[in-house]
Amino acid sequence: MILEKSLQSTIDKLVGTLKDEKELIEVLKRKFTKKEYKVYFARESGKDIEEIKELIHDEEERIEELYKSACKKLNQEKIKQELVNL
Repeated sequence: MILEKSLQSTIDKLVGTLKDEKELIEVLKRKFTKKEYKVYFARESGKDIEEIKELIHDEEERIEELYKSACKKLNQEKIKQELVNL
């Protein structure tokens, strides 16, 4: 999975260029909960819902909530500013 492409497709309005992958991962680890982080990366790397269920031991509905929550966080201005080189 290329994190940069994944973030660009998830973030609605991105101004500037994203930081390098190491820095992006550090920001996401700080801003997401552990489950949001696991679900976001699993979904973006192409795992199906059954694999994600086994990974975090949760229901499909909860997994969808976690993914939506992670996407909402990525679209908050505060977090976008941390992801971008100014």
